[in-house]
Amino acid sequence: MSAKENTSEEPIVDVIEAYSKTEKYIDENQQSLTIIVGIIVLVIGGYLAYQKMYIEPMETEAQSQMFMAEKYLSMDSVNLAINGDGNYLGFLDIVDEYGITKSGNLANYYLGICYLKQGLYEDAIESLSSFDGNDEMLGAVATGAIGDAYMELGNTDNAISYYKDAASHSNNEFTTPLYLMKIAGAYESLDEYGKAVAIYEDIKTNFGETKEGLEVDKYIARAKTKATQI
Repeated sequence: MSAKENTSEEPIVDVIEAYSKTEKYIDENQQSLTIIVGIIVLVIGGYLAYQKMYIEPMETEAQSQMFMAEKYLSMDSVNLAINGDGNYLGFLDIVDEYGITKSGNLANYYLGICYLKQGLYEDAIESLSSFDGNDEMLGAVATGAIGDAYMELGNTDNAISYYKDAASHSNNEFTTPLYLMKIAGAYESLDEYGKAVAIYEDIKTNFGETKEGLEVDKYIARAKTKATQI
């Protein structure tokens, strides 16, 4: 009975001992702990102040500048969209001056699309790669646009890699079949018709009701015909 009682008391003794050690450590290191807590508070407070007093006003400025650049892009006035009109900044300067803001990040995407339209494919890749695309749709489109630039540069393997990333970025009926079609087309350009047919059939099976799915039979037939001619 005595042995049993001693065993049941051991956890209680351990807890008391641990608590005593913790209390002793706090007493001995109170000054250091106070300094550490103070630093943490200062860092958090400084970050919040930085966001409120610096980033938020800068974001507002960036948005007001972006308005005209986006308008010029929608009008296909690509040079004005990139370089501005003298009154409003273009995407290039918005990236330089407001790059740490959300709008500055988005300007990287628009700048890349502008360069793609101008045939400046290396510049397009650089700008689009700088875009942090967390948005499901926009992230897929930016990645796919890098694939387009690589296709134009004749680097089909890299293009396929980016098209695959774009297709899987967000599994949906808008971007996924679009980039699957681009993957299949890229395989055809390499005379890899078996791989192209497999992609086309995947579209037919899983995205049959989309625009791409409704038209895919003719691509399957074409790829199969070309495969027999090799």
